Amino acid sequence: MDTMTKQERSRCMSQVKGKNTKLEIIFRRFIWKKGLSGYRLHAKLPGRPDLFFGPKRVAVFIDGCFWHKCPVCFKSPKTNKKFWNAKMRQNIERDLNSDIKLKEMGIEPIRFWGHEIKENIGSCYKKLRKTVDK
Repeated sequence: MDTMTKQERSRCMSQVKGKNTKLEIIFRRFIWKKGLSGYRLHAKLPGRPDLFFGPKRVAVFIDGCFWHKCPVCFKSPKTNKKFWNAKMRQNIERDLNSDIKLKEMGIEPIRFWGHEIKENIGSCYKKLRKTVDK
C-alpha cells in the first residue's frame, strides 16, 4: 500500500528526470575516460537516444529498470495496477518502434539496462566499443 497521498505521489513522480540522469552521467564519464568521444547528447532521432555516434551510426539508450520493465529486476507497483500496466506496455512498444525506425535509417540501436551500468559498466563499454569500431 502506498504511504503517500495522491498529491505527494504525483509531485514525487513529476521530479523523475528524463535527461542527464545519474546513470547517463556515470556512463558518459566512464566512456570519456576510456577515450571514447564523438557523440551527441539527446539527438533528435526516434526514441531520443541518450548518446548518438553520428558518423558511426550508433544510438545508445540507457533504460531505467522500472520505466522500461527490466525482465531481471522490475517490481510491479502494488497500487493503480491498470495504469502502470498500460504505461509499461506503451513504453516497451515505443522502445521497439524506435529501434525499428532507427534500423530503417541505418542506425544501430544499443540498449543498456540501468542495473547493467551499475553492476558491470565495463562490459557495457566493451559492447559499445565493439559496435562503434565496426
